[in-house]
Amino acid sequence: MSELAALTAATELSRVIGAQSAKVVHQAFEYTTAGELLSHLPRRYVEVGEILPIDQLPHGEDVTVVATVAHASQRRMQSRRGFLLEIEVEDADPSSNARLKMTFFNGYQAAKELLPGTRAVFSGVVDEYRGEPQLSHPEYTLLGQDDEAEARPFPVYPSSGKLSQLRIRRTVGTVLDGVAEDGFPDPIPAAVRSKRRLPGLVEAYESVHRPKEVPEAYAARRRFGYEEAFLLQIVLAERRLNEAGRLATPRPPRAGGLAEAFDARLPFELTDGQQEVGRELSEALSQTHPMNRLVQGEVGSGKTLVALRAMLQVIDAGGQVAMLAPTEVLANQHVATLRALLGDLASRGMLGGAEGGTRVELLTGSLNTKARREVLLAAASGEAGIVVGTHALLSDNVQFAELGLVVVDEQHRFGVEQRDKLREGEGPTPHLLVMTATPIPRTVAMTIFGDVDVSTLKGVPARRAPISTFVVPVQLPAWRERLFSLMREQVNAGHQVYVVVPRITEDVAEDDGERVRGSDQGAPAQRTPLETMERVLREHPALQGVSIGVLHGRLPSEEKAASMAAFEAGRTQILLATTVIEVGVDVPNATVMAIIDADSFGISQLHQLRGRIGRGDLPGTCLLVTSLDHDHPSVERLETVAATSDGFELAEKDLELRREGNILGQNQSGGRSTLKTLRVMRDAKLIAAARDDAADVVRPGWREEYPLLAAAVDARLDDDEAAYLERG
Repeated sequence: MSELAALTAATELSRVIGAQSAKVVHQAFEYTTAGELLSHLPRRYVEVGEILPIDQLPHGEDVTVVATVAHASQRRMQSRRGFLLEIEVEDADPSSNARLKMTFFNGYQAAKELLPGTRAVFSGVVDEYRGEPQLSHPEYTLLGQDDEAEARPFPVYPSSGKLSQLRIRRTVGTVLDGVAEDGFPDPIPAAVRSKRRLPGLVEAYESVHRPKEVPEAYAARRRFGYEEAFLLQIVLAERRLNEAGRLATPRPPRAGGLAEAFDARLPFELTDGQQEVGRELSEALSQTHPMNRLVQGEVGSGKTLVALRAMLQVIDAGGQVAMLAPTEVLANQHVATLRALLGDLASRGMLGGAEGGTRVELLTGSLNTKARREVLLAAASGEAGIVVGTHALLSDNVQFAELGLVVVDEQHRFGVEQRDKLREGEGPTPHLLVMTATPIPRTVAMTIFGDVDVSTLKGVPARRAPISTFVVPVQLPAWRERLFSLMREQVNAGHQVYVVVPRITEDVAEDDGERVRGSDQGAPAQRTPLETMERVLREHPALQGVSIGVLHGRLPSEEKAASMAAFEAGRTQILLATTVIEVGVDVPNATVMAIIDADSFGISQLHQLRGRIGRGDLPGTCLLVTSLDHDHPSVERLETVAATSDGFELAEKDLELRREGNILGQNQSGGRSTLKTLRVMRDAKLIAAARDDAADVVRPGWREEYPLLAAAVDARLDDDEAAYLERG
C-alpha cells in the first residue's frame, strides 16, 4: 500500500497491477502508465436498478438486461463459413423463470467468456425468431459475483478482445485506490476551473470511473472534454501569439498595376461575396504581419478568381506567388485556368505578351531536367510571378527572388506542417492563403484553423447552372439501362459525360491510392474497378461509336495531360476517371456525372465530384449509382447528398460520420479522430468557451506563469506537431 500511496500519473502500471497484467493492458491499449489508464474514459453507463425483467422486454426496441448464462452451444452454419453461438440466459431475479435466447455469429470471444453460470449485462434490439424473443449479437459486459452493479451505475469502456469489461473496471479501480492529489496535479488553472465550475482532476477521475449516480459521471466527462478543448486551444493561441511576432513585407494595392488591368478585362461582374472576400484579403496583405487566412466557399463559388486577384496585388507590390496543389492534374488545371484568365498578361517576355504582365509557370515532379531547370531559374530570378506546383514546390532547391504569398489549394490534402514549409527561412514571412471547396462548419474552422482567419465566400455566380442529383439503384434493370441511355442522349446533344469509379484495379494492394474518403465501413468490399467499367462502357449497345477517354493517377504525366486535354477540347465524349478529377477540373460542356459505387465515397467527396458538372450555363445531372438495397445506411447517406446542394449542411453531416481526424497534424481529412472525449459538432459551446479562456491565459510569459499547463500542452503534441510549433 505504501507504493500505491506514492502513485503519480507517470507511475508504471507494472508497479501497481503487476507485470503480467500491465502487459495485457499494453497489448490492448498501448498504455504503460497510471495516468494513461485513468484517461481511458467510459463510453456509457448502465444502471442495473432500472433494467426491465426479461418477460417485460418490448419487441423491436434497444434493451439492456442483467442475466446469467444457463446454456451455451455452438453449431456450424450451412449457408456460409463459420459457426453460430447460441446461448440462453435466465433472469437475475430468482423469482422469475423467464429466459431469453441470444445468437452470436462467429462469436469467438463470446464462446470463451459466456459459459454457463456467467453473469453479465446484455444490450441489443429484441427481435423474434420462431415465435420467441431473442437478441442477435448483443453487446455484453461481464459482472463479478459480488453484486457490484446493484450498488451504483457501472461504466462500459471502449475495449478490445484482450480485456473484458470486468477486468478493465477492476484494473482501473486498483489504480484509483492509489491516486493522491499531489501525484496528479491539475493542468487547468484554478481560476479557469472556478469560472467554468469544473471538478478537480482527481475528483473527476473518481466520478467518471466510480460514479454514485449517472449525472455525476457525465459532469466529470464534461470536465475532460473541456480539458481537451482547452489544451488544444492553448496550442492554437500560442500559434497565434508566435505568428503575431513575425514580420511580413506589406503588399498594398498599386494604382495602374496588373491587378487593375485584370479587373478591367473581366467580362462579368464579381459577386458580392467575391468583392467582400477580396477586400478582406487586400487589407490583410497590406499589413506588416503575415496574413494567415482560409478562404472557403461552395464548389464553383469563384475561389480561384478571388485568389488570383490577391496574387496580382502581391505581384504589383514586388512579390512572387507560390501556389501549392495536391495533384499534377489539379496543378496543370490551375496553370491553364490562370493563363486563360490572364490572357496576354501571363506571357511577359514572350511573343504576344502584354507589357507589364507576369509569367505563370508549372513545377511538378514529372518535369524533365531541362524544363525543371527553366522553371527553377524563372522562380529564382523573379521572372515568374506565379509558380504553381505539387509537392515538388516543397523541395529545398526551389528558391524565389522574393516570395510574398503562398497559396495552398485544397488545404485538407496538406497538414499545417506542409503548408508552412514554403514560409521557412530568414527575413520577412510570406503571407499565406489556404483555400478549400469542402465547406467547414464554423466550429470546425474555429478548432482546426484556430491560427487562421476565416473568410467565407458566399453564393455562386449567377452563370452557374443548377445540378439535379439522383440515387440510381443499379440492381434494377430499368434504372441500369436508363443510366446508359441518358449518357447517349447527352452525347447526341453535343454534351459530355464523366463516369467516376472508386478504384483502378481489382487488386487493392496494386491500386495507387486514389482517394475515397469517408466510406461506410458496413458497405460491401467489392467495388467496380476502372478496368471493368471501361469494358462495360465500350461494349454497351447504347454507347457504340462514342469516344471514351480514361484518366487515373497511375497514368504517366503525359498521358494524364493528353487525356484531360482531349476531354476539354471535346474530342473525348465520355471521360472514365477515378477521383483525380475531384477538384479543379473545369469543362463547362460536361453535363452528366455517373458516380459508380457512390456508397463507397464520403459525403463531402460526392459533393466535390458533383461540382465538376454544371460549370457553365448548361444544367447538370449527377447520378449516384449503387448496388445496395434502399434501406442500407449508406444509401441514406446518398439520399442526403441528393436532397441538398448546400455544402455547409452536407459538411456538418459528413463530420458526424467521418469525425475530425488529426486536427493538429498532417491528416486533416477525417478517419480516426485524435480527439478522445471532444466532438467538434456536439461540443461547439464548450470549444468556444475554451477558446475564450485560452486567449486570456496565453500571453508573453504564460509558460512560466502556468508550468503545469505548459507541460500538459507539450505532452499533448506528438513530434510532428511540436516541430511545427518550434518553427512557429
